[in-house]
Amino acid sequence: MTKLLTLAAMIALPTVAAVAQAPAASTYVMKAGAGDQYEIQSSRLLLTSTKNAKLRSFASMMVTDHTKSTADVKAAAMRAGLHPAPPKLDATGTKNVAALRAATGTARDRLYVEQQKSAHQRALTLHQTYAQSGTAAPLKTVAASIAPVVQTHITELSTM
Repeated sequence: MTKLLTLAAMIALPTVAAVAQAPAASTYVMKAGAGDQYEIQSSRLLLTSTKNAKLRSFASMMVTDHTKSTADVKAAAMRAGLHPAPPKLDATGTKNVAALRAATGTARDRLYVEQQKSAHQRALTLHQTYAQSGTAAPLKTVAASIAPVVQTHITELSTM
């Protein structure tokens, strides 16, 4: 029985640790904006070159959905008393967009999908964690509304 309880505690520990480590409200806003900027910029870049209809549809959805989430986070930040700077790419986003620019053809398509999978996992963790244990109520609400959209993107990516 002790081994079973220990195992259950070990399995639950990563979830508890993630919940306990929600970023500060301003950090959440900055990270959410950086993630959205990557999604928008990388998807616009892909739209200039891909011949794959399914990827074109996905990339268009990324531009629409992440433009909306940027606006939603900004509005929630304002309600929370924050005045966020316009979102910008972080170091990872900058590196990933540069790699996409360097790739061409189907290699760019494959790299885009690979990057999207990683970026969406990071985004899902960010939004879920803030929704569960963030400190600013308007941002918690918006994070909770964005997480299912990100999960939908992950599901879509699993078919590519």
